[in-house]
Amino acid sequence: MFTTRLRFLTAGESHGPSLTGILEGMPAGFPLDEAMIAHELGRRQQGYGSGGRMKIESDHARITSGVMAGQTTGGPIAFVIENADFKNWRDRDVQPMTVPRPGHADLTGAAKYGYRDLRLSLERASARETAMRVAVGAACRSLLSTFGIEIGGYVTRIGTVDCTDEEPRHDAGELRARFATAEGNDVRCPDEDVVPAMRQVIENTIKNKDTLGGVVEIAALGVPAGLGSHVHYDRRIDARLAGALMSIHAAKGVEFGCGFAVTLRNGTKAQDELRCDGDDIVRDSNRAGGIEGGMTNGAPVIARTAIKPIATTIASLQSVDLATGEASATNYERSDFCQVPRAVPIAEAMAAIVLADALCEKLGGDSLQEMKPRFDALKQLRVSDLPMNAKPWRFGYETD
Repeated sequence: MFTTRLRFLTAGESHGPSLTGILEGMPAGFPLDEAMIAHELGRRQQGYGSGGRMKIESDHARITSGVMAGQTTGGPIAFVIENADFKNWRDRDVQPMTVPRPGHADLTGAAKYGYRDLRLSLERASARETAMRVAVGAACRSLLSTFGIEIGGYVTRIGTVDCTDEEPRHDAGELRARFATAEGNDVRCPDEDVVPAMRQVIENTIKNKDTLGGVVEIAALGVPAGLGSHVHYDRRIDARLAGALMSIHAAKGVEFGCGFAVTLRNGTKAQDELRCDGDDIVRDSNRAGGIEGGMTNGAPVIARTAIKPIATTIASLQSVDLATGEASATNYERSDFCQVPRAVPIAEAMAAIVLADALCEKLGGDSLQEMKPRFDALKQLRVSDLPMNAKPWRFGYETD
């Protein structure tokens, strides 16, 4: 199995005292400050359709190791985020939870670990854990930014309200404009004309005491060609990105570029044709989403994640009380009505972690000082950078 250069772990429960994270493998010598991480954590807490907990928490990640005098040391970076809601649970008796909620880890967690109370599943399976992912992702974004790589995202669909492009964007300026537009409204939609419809469908869902899902799109700009590899299944950058995005709570599918829509086209309309612009090899489309053969191809990396309607609903669902074996309705646990806008910075964070790992793998080195010259020496998509022998040759293997 492929071993990553960067590794991270999170620990903590939804209503416990804190979340903890450790990020290992970051090179020494690049700036990292808590204010930048706080900005990303603040973005995670914003979005129309959020539940009551966002009014309680004011997340701040405290760095407790791996960063001295504002720069990384090369050692593991440790983060702590306090749970403000813990004060409401610290001295109270926790009531038994014996009715599993469909769509959650309640039942499956009890079956796997032998829990005698379903809250033990709920506490760790909660999307509260994504706060630490955003903190870790912010550190990785900081590293990527020193190499001119930036990541942004937006919502392309909520319920049936859709603004997905038929052809994925490949112009960095257009994508940056979409990032900015999305950050200017509370549904994180890149199309201002669609914002009212998205807000309305969420409002209708809140009135109906239901929940709503949608689709989040992220784009990574300035990613050099050649991250990832075609030589093993677990080194493919699309496989690694897909796994990271699918690990987000409520994620049910991932696609790149045109994604599943490309299956409706003939092959001649599904690829990104190449041409020369002087010495540069360029494409006029980005149907592959910036990835070919398991490797980045120099175009913006475009990935979409399908987010299901959150499984915690005010309206009860049919279930079984495991304490009695009798039919029972589920009990409501506080949650969002639509978490899709808040999923944008989480998806960006997971993409940043994977791309930072792939960049460290490609460049090697223990410090930023070692990595920068190697980055500058990477082959570009230019004819002059890719000389070919243009001569016949043989495999040369010996066979029986």
